[in-house]
Amino acid sequence: MPVHYATPSPESLFPIAGVRLGVAEAGFRKKDRKDLTLITLDEGATVAGVFTQNRFCAAPVQVCRRHLAAGHGIRALVINTGIANAGTGAAGLATAAATCLSVGQTLGIPAETVLPFSTGVILETLPVERLTAALPAAAAHLDATHWHAAAHAIMTTDTVAKAASRRVVIGGKTLTLTGISKGAGMIRPNMATMLGFLATDAAIAPPLLARLVKEAADVSFNSITVDGDTSTNDSFLLIASGKGELAFQDGTEPGWMETRAAILAAATELAQAIVRDGEGASKFITVTIEGGKTRAECRQVAYAIAHSPLVKTAFFASDPNLGRILAAIGYAGIDDLEVEGVKVWLEAEGTAVLVSEQGGRAASYREEAGAALMQNAEITVRVHLGRGTVAATVYTTDLSCDYVKINADYRS
Repeated sequence: MPVHYATPSPESLFPIAGVRLGVAEAGFRKKDRKDLTLITLDEGATVAGVFTQNRFCAAPVQVCRRHLAAGHGIRALVINTGIANAGTGAAGLATAAATCLSVGQTLGIPAETVLPFSTGVILETLPVERLTAALPAAAAHLDATHWHAAAHAIMTTDTVAKAASRRVVIGGKTLTLTGISKGAGMIRPNMATMLGFLATDAAIAPPLLARLVKEAADVSFNSITVDGDTSTNDSFLLIASGKGELAFQDGTEPGWMETRAAILAAATELAQAIVRDGEGASKFITVTIEGGKTRAECRQVAYAIAHSPLVKTAFFASDPNLGRILAAIGYAGIDDLEVEGVKVWLEAEGTAVLVSEQGGRAASYREEAGAALMQNAEITVRVHLGRGTVAATVYTTDLSCDYVKINADYRS
């Protein structure tokens, strides 16, 4: 079960003017489940995205990058689950192109205005004939209120669908945001086996949206990790339909900072939902590094802790074997780190326990206090490096027996 997370109700997910969603059964890997999602955008919407940095990036990622770079107005997104169409070479690229062509023919729009997304098993080519056959049903299902259905249709090993929505009044005008994400394993920054789609009804100029999607990804989807693996299909898309009351050209307009903050918060909520549903996870762990010289070195230390199998298994067992955290800090790669200046706390439910200072165990630390705190489902590891004023935060999970079972049996 996910850690303190439940799928929002359908009625709590606000429609975004100019955005419609439809789902259908294509039977890519499993029968009797919705595994195809079609999203259409009214003309005039702006779209920006960030994608995996894995060199084996999937064919759909390559096509998305090409279509976005061409500068055509994006009119549709098509998402399939079950088969990633990654590691498929020229055949996979042809399939991704054929997917866009099929969507274009179904909707009466140019193929280059379609963005394809796939998630699932790598080294298998998408059976595009199944997609083509199911597209009319997805198109017939299109509706602005179908975010809840789409959140379910993009799942793979997820145990719950993930979505976020909010309305914010800014200067007397209403901003609406709704998004969905998927992912549970192979989660690591740059990015993970995850897909994220966040839409707003504000009008945001393309250069400003391009900067915003990178900033949003940095504090959200690029600040999570479950198992340290970077996948081949990871994509996060930000959509501004332009059908609402707010409009921004360069970010100097009144209301931009509030709009930006709302978008960053929604993206973070979607990213944290992925971690809370991490494969086999029983704990949601926040790793905050303070007192660094640069954000890069703070993230470096945070990921050393968050990726350590020894740290993660200790949290699963609620075992205060906290020397493992010190070891991870020490091998994170900060060669001039002075360990005497480092402090480490465990925190949960408003209680903080100082674990380490001056290069060793804190004089006030008692193992029974650490053991009691580690029983919590949500725990923060807070580290002060004692060398600056910069901080960074990463979200992760414990590592359980179920994680091994899920991934050993993934393709069955």
